[in-house]
Amino acid sequence: MNKKNHAVYASKLIAASLLLLSALSTLSGCQLLTGYQQIDAAENADAWAGTINPVAGEVNIACAGTYHCEIAQIDQTLVIAPDTHKPVSAAMLANMAGGVEVNKAKLNKGGPAQTQRAPLAANMTPLLNQKSVKVVPLSASGMKGLTNYYARVKPAKREVHINFYPENNFGYIERFAMIHEFSEPGIYQLRAYRQKSPQDGGSLLVSASPEPLCIDLLQDNSVLRHFCKQLDTEYEGEFVENSMPIKRQMN
Repeated sequence: MNKKNHAVYASKLIAASLLLLSALSTLSGCQLLTGYQQIDAAENADAWAGTINPVAGEVNIACAGTYHCEIAQIDQTLVIAPDTHKPVSAAMLANMAGGVEVNKAKLNKGGPAQTQRAPLAANMTPLLNQKSVKVVPLSASGMKGLTNYYARVKPAKREVHINFYPENNFGYIERFAMIHEFSEPGIYQLRAYRQKSPQDGGSLLVSASPEPLCIDLLQDNSVLRHFCKQLDTEYEGEFVENSMPIKRQMN
């Protein structure tokens, strides 16, 4: 290829690249669906949320926001096995009462009804002591064949480990851990989401950069703590707790 043809070829390639980038920048959100951004593309995420039936004097811990999530460990107790995605011990599973029901629910907003297996009714026997951990089926997962569980423990300072699956892919896991004083009984939820950029319609460089995965700790729908994965070189890949913005309620 002579210099003239090479220059023509290079200019065409650059023009095509600029045209592609321009098209991407005009799209809503103008971002490719990376692992972080697929959280928003996880259809029906809210519809997967089941109902927690709290027992008086107990702490209920659940997770949500991605295709699937699992409470892997509480303190020194392993809870959901990462290989089977089921409770590590049958004794840890709350006693089930009744049979499997089939529930038809509108999983897509305005879409056709789909059939899914409903959680079994649970026999909520109170926990024996501070070290007791029980898990209860909560709802169908966004990943086919899996179930979301929530955990029951006594109020105490706890170390909680959760595996989040932002994509419909077992190979991509975001591992999150925190220590929290669960001093009050009630329902606690660790909800993952993609942090929205404050610059709406900003530069292509800003738009193309991945928006961080963030996790809020909620108690009865009030945000208590806020964590985000860092993209800077010092804490790259780590979840760091950020100062709380104005206290807000989650729907």
